[in-house]
Formats: sequence, C-alpha cells, structure tokens
Amino acid sequence: MKPEIVAIAPLPDFFAKPLNENFIVHDLSGATDRRALIDKIAPTTRAMVAFGGSQISPEQLQNFPHLEIVSVFGVGYDGIPLAACEARNIKVTNTPDVLNDEVADTAVALTLMTCRQLVASHKYVEAGEWLKGQYPLTNSLWGKTVGIIGLGRIGKEIATRLQAMKMNVSYFGRNPQAVAHRYYASLVDMARDVDVLIAITPGGAGTKHLVNAAVLEALGPTGFFINVARGSVVDEAALIHAIENNLIAGAGLDVFDVEPKVPAALMNRANVVLTPHVASATTETRVAMGNLVIENLVRHFAGKSVKTLVPEMVGKVAP
Repeated sequence: MKPEIVAIAPLPDFFAKPLNENFIVHDLSGATDRRALIDKIAPTTRAMVAFGGSQISPEQLQNFPHLEIVSVFGVGYDGIPLAACEARNIKVTNTPDVLNDEVADTAVALTLMTCRQLVASHKYVEAGEWLKGQYPLTNSLWGKTVGIIGLGRIGKEIATRLQAMKMNVSYFGRNPQAVAHRYYASLVDMARDVDVLIAITPGGAGTKHLVNAAVLEALGPTGFFINVARGSVVDEAALIHAIENNLIAGAGLDVFDVEPKVPAALMNRANVVLTPHVASATTETRVAMGNLVIENLVRHFAGKSVKTLVPEMVGKVAP
C-alpha cells in the first residue's frame, strides 16, 4: 500500500505525475469541501507537500494527527511552523542547491535589466521613440560595488557571477565568513558604500523589513535595489516612497509583499523592473525541485534519513 500524503497547493503536471506514481495523493487545494476531505483523510495521512509560499498554522497541522513529514517544494520555508513541527517530531525538508544557479542567473539578469533599463528601452523601440532620438544614457555595472544581503549558497553564486562582470562584492550577514569579500555587520553602512544592493536572505519574522527606509536612504539616489528573496524582506511602503521621490536610482523586484498583488505605484517606471516570482521558474529546475521533494518522502517512508532536513531541525528531530 502506498503511503498517503496531502498536497496543500496546486500541483503542476510535471510534479503531480511522479508524485502520484509513488504515493496516494490527496489534493486539498482542489477540494470543494476541504473540511470533509480533511476529516476523511486525517487518520491515514502521514505526509504533507507544501510550496515555498505556503502558510501553515499550528492549528492546521493539528488536523493531521499522524503527520510525520512536511516536504516543501522550494528553498524558502518561512510559512511552516517549525516549533509546532518540532514539538510533534515532524520533519521539515526543502529543496536547496538544485535551484542555486537558476536564482543566481535571474538575480544577475534582473540587476543588468534594471541598471541598464533594458525593459524601458525595449518599450522605447516598440513605441517608435527611437525614430525621434536616442534613448537616455543608463548605468554601467563593471567597476561598481554590489552588496549582497545573505551570502548563503545562492548569494555566493551571485557573487561569482558578478565578479566575472568586474564588480566588487561586499556582503551583510549575522557573522563574517571565510571569503575574500568585504563583510559588513551593519546593513546601513553597507548600503551607503555600494552601488547595487541585492537581497537573497530567507524570509520570516527575523528578516521582516530588514531593508527599511534608513537602508534605502543610505543606498542613495545613485543606488539600485534588487530583491530575489521574499517580499517581506523590504518595507514596501518605504521602497515606493524611495522610488517616487528619487531617493534611490531604481529597483528590480521578483518578489512582493502580497503576491500576486503588485502596487500600481511600482508599475510603468523606466527605472523599475518587475517579474512575477520566477527566479527558479524553468522546466529543468522545477523538475529537479520536484524530484528532491519526492526523494525526501521516499527516503522517509523507507526508514532512511531524509536528504535535506531544514537546518533549524537538525539534531532536534529524527533525521
């Protein structure tokens, strides 16, 4: 008998097919009567599949008294109540590493698109404006300094790419690392010294509004802000104020505070590039992420250690 799992978000076809081949999958997101389905499957459901943006309360976990593992499709897991999971010895896994290159590529592309205003210049051509004159000059990246907020796996990949583009790299984090890049213990100080500020830190309460009005003011009218982390990392109202009042030079944003709702104040600006949370959204990377979700579940149900237990749970729950 295949183990029973519950999926709390819609499953793309490339993920749903192999998931159903390995498990009995209950689709909670597509249920017409969620309460009735929960009552029916609760006694036999042993695992949950969530997505990086899923928000689960401790009370929702209580609906599944036999839950053993929550396997997250995504690197972020700030919506999973880790303390409640730990209290019940529920493992939580995510999908790190397999998306590092994709997100790093997107971060670099978003940086280049924003600083060189490539979207606005594309629209300039389409609107026939080039017939009237040249597009205004934009900003170089080579020789400039980038400050990375969160020099983790993806942050390091971003740094490597930007160094190849002849940029100088600095970083902000809780502790200095054994790397050649300049470390800042103060985000405001780093923002004051860099030309481009890139956020790639985890979301959650600990980083909420980490990029605030003071940081944006320090970044200044020649500085650009790029966010491929979580929308919650930046104070969106402060960012809008900074954009509207030319307190910073521009922004490239792949994530937003309340997705998919994007503030109208950020739209149709030459110095703002917006993408719909697609940093890891390629077929190859999403398939690899799905495979890792399934591998963690298969290993768990085979009595083996999962491959990517989230760091906060290491040593606190059975691997």
